[in-house]
Amino acid sequence: MKNKKDSGKEGEIFCASYFERLGYKIIDCNYHCRFGEIDVIAENEKSIVFAEVKTRSEGCIAEAREAVTFAKQKKIMLTALDFISKNNTGKQIRFDVFEVLVNKSGRIYKFRNIENAFNFDDSLIY
Repeated sequence: MKNKKDSGKEGEIFCASYFERLGYKIIDCNYHCRFGEIDVIAENEKSIVFAEVKTRSEGCIAEAREAVTFAKQKKIMLTALDFISKNNTGKQIRFDVFEVLVNKSGRIYKFRNIENAFNFDDSLIY
């Protein structure tokens, strides 16, 4: 059985490969700045996607996406603004939540990408 950190890392790798299979280019993984971290940053011709990956074990009571609270959304948005200020892309911004479910042996058995899970909101960051 894998520990939580290993399962989380595996979920992030799975998320990145999912976006690659859809034709996205992975720009960064685990982008850090003083505001926080973004798990996966991917882009295609039109959009830049900031994905928060949540990995949960089989039988977990709460949905993984429920862990992306307003406070977490604010940190992700501020981190995205930091990234954009350093890497001006001019593309449409999208925030996704990528849920990964693992069974008792630590294998991924289900996933879901929630596109536009939340929207950029100036009022949340000021």
